[in-house]
Amino acid sequence: MAFLQKLNNIIWGVPTLILILGIGIALTAVTRFAQFRFLPRAFGMFLRHKNDDDETNNGESPIRALCTALAATVGTGNLAGVAGAIAIGGPGAVFWIWACGIFGMITKFAEAVLAVHYRVKGEKGEYLGGPMYVITLGMPKKYHSLAYIYCIFGIVAAFGVGNATQINTLIGGINSMCAYMGYACTDLMNLLMGIGMAILVSILFLGGAKRVGAAAETLIPFASVLYVVMGIGVFICRFEAIPKAFEAIFAGAFSPNAVTGGMVGSAMITLRIGASRGVFTNEAGMGTAGIAHAAAKVVHPVEQGFMGLIEVFVDTLIICTITALVILCSGVPIPYGEDTGIILTLEAFSGVYGGWVTILLTGTLCCFAFATVLGWGLYGARCAQFLFGEQTWSVFVIIQAVAVVLGSILDTGTIWLFADTINGLMAIPNLLSLFYLLPKVRYIVKDFEKERIT
Repeated sequence: MAFLQKLNNIIWGVPTLILILGIGIALTAVTRFAQFRFLPRAFGMFLRHKNDDDETNNGESPIRALCTALAATVGTGNLAGVAGAIAIGGPGAVFWIWACGIFGMITKFAEAVLAVHYRVKGEKGEYLGGPMYVITLGMPKKYHSLAYIYCIFGIVAAFGVGNATQINTLIGGINSMCAYMGYACTDLMNLLMGIGMAILVSILFLGGAKRVGAAAETLIPFASVLYVVMGIGVFICRFEAIPKAFEAIFAGAFSPNAVTGGMVGSAMITLRIGASRGVFTNEAGMGTAGIAHAAAKVVHPVEQGFMGLIEVFVDTLIICTITALVILCSGVPIPYGEDTGIILTLEAFSGVYGGWVTILLTGTLCCFAFATVLGWGLYGARCAQFLFGEQTWSVFVIIQAVAVVLGSILDTGTIWLFADTINGLMAIPNLLSLFYLLPKVRYIVKDFEKERIT
């Protein structure tokens, strides 16, 4: 823990934060605020394509590619990660999560555009893409080592960010549900649940990328709508607390000690925690979503960039905001300085609805967690295939199953700290490629606007 904390402080220091926000600002400038100009058009495209046939040899529908990306993006980070950000960084951390979301929309847009532009056909005829292909096909050979570095971190992240953290948080939710029902989960029970989930994950993975996409297309819309409805219910019950919640968020962003009673006294801590958890929840800057978006059947790369805008909008500006406001409006005490993970979110909902809601939330959490494990498993497998060949899929599935079991018994704090660290390491090669290819993004966007493709 001590080593990870020191490494995390270095990785998520001022240089990385400037790089993340700087790339977002630069992309906003070169695309002339595309995240705002294109968002209505993006939702229009979403509504037009939502019933498209996904079974095609020429790629997946834009919506299925979006759901696969959302499966990896919308996970326990939206429930547990936001709660941890508030507990460690104060309510002001939510402001920086929003900032990462606004600039993350254009970053994710660019990642999807470049992934489609530089994608290739695999041995089985499916489209393959992502930062590793963007780097090797879009940058000079002297920078190609960044692609291999990215894939190494991507494989590790698939076990930590997209697997162990999700399973660990899911187990915590199940334990809370059992406690409400009068049962106590032992370490052995957690281990057995981990083994059961590992078997289920393996079955889905062995069906290939299409089965992963189909599962994501089922799980994500259901869980997201259910969670949004529960959040709206809290807002109705605690309507009078909403203005104070927003006041605490804006005041805490620049003067956290005034809101937390001195428990969080540094604005830099608030910014760092908010930014790191913001990137963890929406993954903008990490480049991973490009792996999913590259498979989309679209006429122009910008069309799939639209889905990138929607991805971050839904993940950060809707779901993360609901979690934050529920916690701040519920009236439950916030243990500042202690990352309680999913427990704080469960307590916030229970404080309004009663303990029974733990059962409903745990079901939602299971959907999010499984979808994220599947989405990140696809990312990790694609990184492994880039490094070692397409035959590595089955080997990766076995290792993923082992990681699920480990995630069910490891310490929560260690896993989240590890996830934050890997996120930062993984983002650096991708952000450098985005910076190098800023002119290419501008050219592709101008080409789209010139042709007026609809």
